Amino acid sequence: MMPAARESLLDAAYTALERRPWATVRMVDVAAAAGVSRQTLYNEFGSKDGLARALVRREADGCLAGVDRALAGHGDTRERLTAIAEWLTSAARENALVRALLTGCWSERLPSPTLSAVPSSSVVPAQRRADGPLPSPGDFVALVRDRAVAALAGPGTPRSDTAELARCCELAVRLALSCVAAPPGEGGVAGLVRGALQRQPV
Repeated sequence: MMPAARESLLDAAYTALERRPWATVRMVDVAAAAGVSRQTLYNEFGSKDGLARALVRREADGCLAGVDRALAGHGDTRERLTAIAEWLTSAARENALVRALLTGCWSERLPSPTLSAVPSSSVVPAQRRADGPLPSPGDFVALVRDRAVAALAGPGTPRSDTAELARCCELAVRLALSCVAAPPGEGGVAGLVRGALQRQPV
């Protein structure tokens, strides 16, 4: 199957999930919405659980792609770490699956695939990846932190400075996650992160 067709099926599944609980989403309806046969859907994902894993994997990848865009933006290190925090909180606000991935709180409306890898017999590379481990909230913190360090620490940066950068990034990400659980007041997440990083040597 072409990647575009797989994306269409995942889009259809996501749209269905926005309208009703995952338990009531039917594979036949997802296939019809994407304009393919139910057999094609099963060939691509293997099962409804496989579709759920692929959907969660895609949303996790999309969230990390947004982190990369924030890191590629303008401004000093503090501004880019603030941009990451703003992105994470906005993505969680707009996307229930991202919110569940970042907080570990999976409501009854959502699919809740096991985060550990599952046995995969799929011949579809994208599905084999989806059947691998999915990120926990702690994994997300580490993934974002490591991305930030790789993007922001120049060649030859002393190890102590790299460690300090990693600590500041983790602080920004954890502040963002706290704002997902308990939305901040005046100043928003940006104000919190800027204030926390103001006295940090980054």
